[in-house]
Amino acid sequence: MARPLFDSQLVPVSALAGEAALPPERLAPDWLRQRFAAPPPVWTPETQDQAWFARPGTPTPAAVLVPLVQRPDGLAVLLTQRTAHLHDHAGQISFPGGRSEAHDADAVATALRETEEEIGLAPRHIEVIGQLPDYFTGTGYRVTPVAALVAPPFALRADPFEVAEIFEVPLAFLMDGARHQVRTVQLPDGQGSRSFYAMPYENYFIWGATAGMLRNLFHFLRAEAV
Repeated sequence: MARPLFDSQLVPVSALAGEAALPPERLAPDWLRQRFAAPPPVWTPETQDQAWFARPGTPTPAAVLVPLVQRPDGLAVLLTQRTAHLHDHAGQISFPGGRSEAHDADAVATALRETEEEIGLAPRHIEVIGQLPDYFTGTGYRVTPVAALVAPPFALRADPFEVAEIFEVPLAFLMDGARHQVRTVQLPDGQGSRSFYAMPYENYFIWGATAGMLRNLFHFLRAEAV
C-alpha cells in the first residue's frame, strides 16, 4: 500500500470557499435533468489536482458514478469509503467507479460496470443524466464523472476487497460553499505546499479528487445561463 505523505484530516483549515448555497429548486431531479440537457455555455471547472501532483506519461482513463439518490427529504449523494489496503486512495471517500477496460463502450459503461461490481447497485435503478468535465488526479488517472439519478428501493452489496463502507450525504449539504473548506499543508524537504478542498460530514472526511469533482458539480449547477 502506498504510504500517505500527510494525514489530510490533521491539516488546518486555511479558508472557506464561501459561496452561497444552491437554492432548493436547483437540487430537484427535473431541474437537474434540464441543466445537464442544456448546460450553461460558460462556467469554469477545476479539473485537476495541484501541479505538485504532475506526472509524466498518459493518464489512465477511468470513470465514476455520481449517484444522486432520490429520497423523500431530498437528493443524497451516495459515496463509499475505500478499504485501507488498496494501493491508490486507500481509506479515502470516493464515488463508486474505477479504471476503464477495453470492452467498455464509453465512460458511462465503465461507471455502471464498476458501480455494480463495487457496491451491487444494478443499472435498472440508475438514470444517467449527463457528465462533468474530466478530472485529472495525482495518482495518474483521467476520471470522467457520470451524473445519475438513482431510484430506491435498491439493495447494495459492498465488494469487501475495495469498499469498507457505503453511506449517503445530503446533496444540499455538499452544494453549499460554506461547507467547502480549503486546507493547506507544507510539504517536507522543500517540496512547497499543497492546498486542497475538504468537506467533512459527520465522521466522514471528504477531500481530494472526490471533493474536487463535487466542487465542479457545484460550479456547474450554480452557473447562470446566458
